[in-house]
Amino acid sequence: MDSHSRMVQFLKVLLPLAAIVLLSTVFLLSRSIETNVTVPFTQRDIEERLADQVVTLPNYRGTTRKGEEVQIEATKATQGTKNSVPTASDFKGRLGLSDGGVITLDSNSGMIRPDKNTATFVGDVVIITTDGIKVTTDLLNTALDEIRGDTPGQVDGTGIIGNFSAGRMTFGTEKKDGPVHIIFTDGVKLVYEPEKAER
Repeated sequence: MDSHSRMVQFLKVLLPLAAIVLLSTVFLLSRSIETNVTVPFTQRDIEERLADQVVTLPNYRGTTRKGEEVQIEATKATQGTKNSVPTASDFKGRLGLSDGGVITLDSNSGMIRPDKNTATFVGDVVIITTDGIKVTTDLLNTALDEIRGDTPGQVDGTGIIGNFSAGRMTFGTEKKDGPVHIIFTDGVKLVYEPEKAER
């Protein structure tokens, strides 16, 4: 038997033994896994977090039946309970009209109900249109499936002809595919400013 054959026979025995030694060291030197891990929250903390269920930066985007864009977002939202409704803070909206105009909505808080196709803006509500109207009120109800809204309380505003106030405001289309109109009712008061209207 030549030296090459002897070397092959020797390696046939040595290599499997080396593999067995390496595998055994893997199991012998591996650290034991800690199965009893402690959670850094108390049971009360977990229950409170589950009860509040806060969502950060919620965002709703949709289109009306006419293809107009409806966007609503907030800083955070909490899920409602049996005794309270779901609310969101820093509630903002953007309504893109079919003629290219935009109505922006801003409020302290609000709530959105996709199941009822409604969104409600609450507290220091500011409504701004691209044609120069700015309205403030305390509460605004809007639709999600069409460009429509109303304020059950008083509104104050400014426009191209001056400052005004009214007991109520609604906006929407008078006809099915008509343009969006803003209507002020219930004791409208207008301070006409001719210089402002001429600009």
